[in-house]
Amino acid sequence: SCVVQDCALRLLCGVNMKPIKKITVPGTAIALIKGDITEAPVDAIVNAANSYLQHGGGVAGVISRKGGPSIQEESNAIGFVPVGECAVTTGGRLKAQFVIHAVGPRMGQGDEQIKLGRTVRNVLRTATSRKFDTVALPAISAGIFGFPKDRCAHVLINETTEFLRTNETVLREIVFYIIDDDLIGFFSTEIDAVEKGC
Repeated sequence: SCVVQDCALRLLCGVNMKPIKKITVPGTAIALIKGDITEAPVDAIVNAANSYLQHGGGVAGVISRKGGPSIQEESNAIGFVPVGECAVTTGGRLKAQFVIHAVGPRMGQGDEQIKLGRTVRNVLRTATSRKFDTVALPAISAGIFGFPKDRCAHVLINETTEFLRTNETVLREIVFYIIDDDLIGFFSTEIDAVEKGC
């Protein structure tokens, strides 16, 4: 069953962040926060990366600049990451100790929804295998990769919920840090649907 938790949500917020929603699905919280993922006080943040792990633009560029050169240097050493897979570097100067670089699909590649679902599952498997307590995710593929915002929210929330219901995990909190108001609305709707279905 799901439990709605609003008061504890503020603990996951930094400066200039707004808690939106929080529910619990089999022992793990799923939260939505309006704010900058680079300021998230979590074990690991997820970077919506490209396959070559070159973090020049978008959120990836901000993560790399705020975290310092070590993130790009470690990424260069990793090299190519296929769509749907992820890789881990340290977080440099970020509040998060680690960055999970997740390669979501670009619109036009084909089978984008399946690939995005695989990306989310691999992020959560990686966080679990690394024994992270808390992980923060952006709206993977909904930015410059062009995946529709409403479908992105649906895939990310549903894959996260399904993962928690079917896998053992040490994750205590999975937090979606979103800035775009339209995306916040879509994520909020999907979380409401999970709550109603519990």
